[in-house]
Amino acid sequence: MRAVVYEEYGGTDVLEMREVPTPVPGPGEVLVEVVATSINLSDWENLRGTPAYARVGGMRRPRHTILGSDIAGRVAAVGDGATRFGAGDAVFGDNLSHGNGGFAEFAVMPESALAPKPARLSFVEASALPQAGAIAAQAVALAAPGSRMLINGAGGGSGSLAIQLAVAEGVHVTAVDNERKLDYLRTLGAEEAIDYRSDDFTRTGRYDLIVDLVAHRSIFAYRRALARGGRCVVVGGTARALLRMTTVGPLLGLLTGARLGVLFVRQGPRQFEQVAQRCASGEIEVRIDRVFALDEVPEALAWHGEGRALGKVVVAVREA
Repeated sequence: MRAVVYEEYGGTDVLEMREVPTPVPGPGEVLVEVVATSINLSDWENLRGTPAYARVGGMRRPRHTILGSDIAGRVAAVGDGATRFGAGDAVFGDNLSHGNGGFAEFAVMPESALAPKPARLSFVEASALPQAGAIAAQAVALAAPGSRMLINGAGGGSGSLAIQLAVAEGVHVTAVDNERKLDYLRTLGAEEAIDYRSDDFTRTGRYDLIVDLVAHRSIFAYRRALARGGRCVVVGGTARALLRMTTVGPLLGLLTGARLGVLFVRQGPRQFEQVAQRCASGEIEVRIDRVFALDEVPEALAWHGEGRALGKVVVAVREA
């Protein structure tokens, strides 16, 4: 099968299209004929090996050599004990904890990581939802109706869904990203849109909830922006920022009455299926910025990693 492979950390120049053996599903696993795979921040981090946590399991070289975790496709074969799906079933899911593998014509996934693809969603749309949908749903669950929520890094896949989910719950959303994305953020329902390059969002108001998808700020800046009893959670960002939020954050919270920490995102179909159904019903929209071919994975990763995407970037491995 064809696959985009990398064997060392670096830029997109370390990626190479190769012919590699088609994987064989083991017990409880499913072989998926990949139709589409969306790009996540984790792909960009794992490619470059930074922040430091991206090297877990492979400090000098990547442990898994094919990126791409959010996969949609058809079941090609099942391993022993896998009974939920049969050959030809349309499925989608997040394979991050099982070694990725989506930038290839076939990928092996645990059947527990997969869900049936809603008929009203295309494979491209379905591939955009597992990781982003889980993050968005769990972040918005922390917001109360009528509260003020700020989302930093809001123009990507998770942020695009989170804005829509929050607005549907009656939450007042302020979205932060670069200037090019501000109009886009407003179309999603954000009441305010801030360009982080020209305005410090931690000085723009008092928020009941801050969700930072690209955390680089100090915990004291976050605390300054929180209303009394407010909460701040970070999802991605530098290793230093995450470490401070897990150590100093709770201590500062005890002293000030705020809550600061890391959103440890739960994975699996239960975390994204409801979001997918709401997208299938038209209640919220899957925003796809660009679709690239398998041999354009380097360009797709660069487009996403450089922060240019409005919504999700997807790699179409084959025609549906």
